[in-house]
Amino acid sequence: MQARLTRKLMAMVLGGALFTAIPAVAGADDAATLQGAEQAAYLDGLKRLYLTDNERNALLAHSNALLETYALRAGYQVGQAQRQDLLYRFNVGNAGELILREESRGAQGTAISVRNQRVAVFGIDPFIRYECPTGGIRCVLFNPADGSPLLSIVRDHQGAGELAKALSFLIRNVQKG
Repeated sequence: MQARLTRKLMAMVLGGALFTAIPAVAGADDAATLQGAEQAAYLDGLKRLYLTDNERNALLAHSNALLETYALRAGYQVGQAQRQDLLYRFNVGNAGELILREESRGAQGTAISVRNQRVAVFGIDPFIRYECPTGGIRCVLFNPADGSPLLSIVRDHQGAGELAKALSFLIRNVQKG
């Protein structure tokens, strides 16, 4: 229920921001301006949604909210031998680095393991690639630095796309310094 409400709220706020920021008439020479306007509208919508003036804080809050909403929980893993919750959270580390905290919990909640991974963002393409295999229960987002799996969420194409977009904007923001 929380996931549906979060998605609906984000869609309403971001949709409204996009429609107010896009000019009514855009010619062929305004294509670059329109792309910049769409990006600005996306970031402004996030800043309003999370009640902050800081783009980085809004992007971090949005990314972490999406990670919580689309977390791969043990309840989704029916028929799996080793069911576990996979929970993720991003933080900004030193200059040019993101820290990804991965917490895995057993189905009964007794076995907990935590792993921190540093993701250096300087000199990489900020585009986050993801895959949602048809036969699987998860979507995998890949590390843009080396193409290795970065994190797994429940299989939801729209959620994976929104998370990839937010993380791409977050990486660009951290690359700025």
